Amino acid sequence: MSRRHAAGAGCVLAVIALALAAVPAGADRRAASAPGTTAASSASAMSPASPASPASSALALSPASALSAASAVMQPPPGMLEALQRDLGLTAAQAQARLLNEARLTPIALRLTKRLGPRFGGTWLRGNSAQSLVMATTSAADIPMIVSAGALAEVVPRSFAELAAIKKKLDSTLPAQPLVSSVRYVDVKRNKVVVLAPLPNVAQTVVESAGVDETAVVVLPSTEVPQPLYNLVGGEAYYIGVTSRCSIGFSVLKGTQNGFVSAGHCGRTGDTTTGFNRVIQGTFQGSSFPGNDYSWVAVNASWTATPAVDNGEGGTVPVAGARVAIEGASVCRSGSTTDWHCGLIQQRDASVTYPQGTVFQLTRTNVCAEPGDSGGSFISVDQAQGVTSGGSGDCSQGGTTYFQPVAEILTAYGLSLRTTAGNPPPPVTGTCIGFPNTYTGTLSAGQSVYQPNNLYYRSTVTGLHTGCLDGVDGTDFDLYLQKWNGASWTVVATSDSAGPDERISYTGTAGYYRYRVFSAAGSGPYTLGYRTP
Repeated sequence: MSRRHAAGAGCVLAVIALALAAVPAGADRRAASAPGTTAASSASAMSPASPASPASSALALSPASALSAASAVMQPPPGMLEALQRDLGLTAAQAQARLLNEARLTPIALRLTKRLGPRFGGTWLRGNSAQSLVMATTSAADIPMIVSAGALAEVVPRSFAELAAIKKKLDSTLPAQPLVSSVRYVDVKRNKVVVLAPLPNVAQTVVESAGVDETAVVVLPSTEVPQPLYNLVGGEAYYIGVTSRCSIGFSVLKGTQNGFVSAGHCGRTGDTTTGFNRVIQGTFQGSSFPGNDYSWVAVNASWTATPAVDNGEGGTVPVAGARVAIEGASVCRSGSTTDWHCGLIQQRDASVTYPQGTVFQLTRTNVCAEPGDSGGSFISVDQAQGVTSGGSGDCSQGGTTYFQPVAEILTAYGLSLRTTAGNPPPPVTGTCIGFPNTYTGTLSAGQSVYQPNNLYYRSTVTGLHTGCLDGVDGTDFDLYLQKWNGASWTVVATSDSAGPDERISYTGTAGYYRYRVFSAAGSGPYTLGYRTP
């Protein structure tokens, strides 16, 4: 029994079994003229965008670049190789090869994904040692480009965006009851939306009446009924009240205030916490559950935030950043009940339905977890991935566990991740990573651009619009969210600080929206990521 488990074994909060649901709310991008048919100015014209032609240039990394990427995992954090061998059934050589291959292939996957654009059908790693990268596209014309980059090409009938739209519709159609459909996700290997259902016949009937392409959906019988894993080093225990225990995710900063992120179902805003040693620790500053499953706790001066995750063996794993790992990559989890366990990232944007409601945009893994592990760290080598939300099964027989991606938490609360870079470590925010919609470009001083692609997107429900702008140091870029009022575009949210990076969180009604990116001073590239309700 681990030190942390022994300390809190009698304090796990009992909860009823429940199922979750996650969802990627993809934007419905429209071409042609703006709604209401009123012509926009030439600077904001929304003419139809012609389909992108297949790229011809190779994207393969040079040998030097590949070696540089791989060198980052030549010496993996303590305990990681051993956990990969135990949990994935690998030899030491296979575990080492897997980490090297993941480092080598991930940059290629990211570049190909951007190049494919709307034809992107998904990407995943294949083989025990992740020796092959597979890229799916809807166009056979992309095959030479994919192969020349060092990946395997697979032509599929549906793009990832099309599948995400189908899943979004099913999320709103299927009853919010775990026994009808406990989990829904896009399975890029199948090129289908998978509906896991304890009552498959009932779920199938709902799917047939949902008005979606039934050939793109598969209903699978499942006994999986995920539940929140109720129960400043990532994975260590903390207590809410007298009996409820959860696990720390990652150390963060908000300005000069130290704290940590965790699961939303662990506590409500205003709840107080004590540490693994029952010393007074902090207060929940924000919490969201269901819908999301994240929170952050500000700690008092007795606690020091560190860029580290407990490896369950008396040591720690460093946190160097928050680069998103691709599907098929290895990932490890630290929690106060079961310590350190590893597995693979399976699917993203999973929808999981709990009795309390649906949680959206979770990542599905085959890592095991148990009550009390909630909120704990998910990390890929030294890159923070997310905090434990819930799951099914246990660490004796195995199970499925879902995590809330960390980038969304950082963006939602304006937090910075504590990392090992520098002394003290400079803050790393959720700089526009992990967003379902991402656009890049270059601005000159005084120039504006409208995204997505000089067009707009449609939101069919009331909810939260989140925008993230990342510019280069030395520039002053601003971000505006605009909504169509039937006659013109009006600004509904603004982020115009004196720096290059901006964040917008706006709760709005259904309608048509777009982002305006403006350079108040300086020139350079930018990245815009956004999420719709």
